Amino acid sequence: MRVLTAALLTALMATPAHAQAPAPVVAETTATAIPGVIAAATKVEVIKNGFTGTEGPIGLPDGSLIFTETQANRITRIDKDNNLTTFLENTNGSNGLAFDAKGRLISVQTTPGKALIGVIYPKGQEATLSDNFDGKPYGRPNDLVVDKKGGVYFSEPGPNATPGQPPPTPALTPAVYYLPAGGKSMRIADGIVRPNGIQLSPDEKTLYVNDTSGEYVLAFEIKPDGSVGNRRNFAKYPTVTTTPAGGFNSGADGLAIDNDGRVYVVSLGGVHVFSPKGDLLGTIPLSLPGQNIAFAGADKKTLYIVGRGAAFKVRLLTAGFMGRAK
Repeated sequence: MRVLTAALLTALMATPAHAQAPAPVVAETTATAIPGVIAAATKVEVIKNGFTGTEGPIGLPDGSLIFTETQANRITRIDKDNNLTTFLENTNGSNGLAFDAKGRLISVQTTPGKALIGVIYPKGQEATLSDNFDGKPYGRPNDLVVDKKGGVYFSEPGPNATPGQPPPTPALTPAVYYLPAGGKSMRIADGIVRPNGIQLSPDEKTLYVNDTSGEYVLAFEIKPDGSVGNRRNFAKYPTVTTTPAGGFNSGADGLAIDNDGRVYVVSLGGVHVFSPKGDLLGTIPLSLPGQNIAFAGADKKTLYIVGRGAAFKVRLLTAGFMGRAK
């Protein structure tokens, strides 16, 4: 007993008082088959680790992909050979990205005090589309998708807390908004703890919303004016934990759809693939939690996953939805 105690004391004395858990290993993973989606033993390739924040991926017409490094205030491009270049700098903390029918790149911009939805590219065409709702400024809009009419659906989960500080009191509570082309934003869905990733079905009759602090992917029926109704639980996240306060943490973030209407959700457990009816078809494993996903490539059969400063890609059997860039 004395020997064990001495050894334990020696170990404790040798351990730094503020030792941190080792950083997660970013590594290639191997997927199991999901019929029609991914072949067995397909590798999820690591493109790079060490980016300064990773969000908002979207495919370009030439087959490459761009994504936001929000903390670095830039947008980075990855080509098919994994070569990296800077696509755009001084992005006002852009997070989610989407293209409209005019080819303009629209982003949700998150710099404190300057949060807005706006055109960020091409250069010279920058414009603010909306920076408030009913005179109240946005806190930290997160993700967006543009419909065929040019309207923008976007999520507003509220501002992030500064480490060591109490959460700020936002002017607006978490919600989902719709910004009609040339109009003012409408608050179309609230009562969601932390709305995050957002996506439209191929026919644009359904709006999907991820709730990072919920149990389910939410689905809404879209009305002719762009507002929504008939909220329902579309699919249950397979990996959900409970918080000390009795809430939920799914880690659900980005959303994507393929050309057959399947819904892809990246969360704490990897990339979950659901049928158009909400049935879980399988999960593509990741070596660390992802934050957002997008289809890209000349045939749009490469799924890119970004998050926690890393970027991955995996080849699928199916293509992303061809009717929109996102």
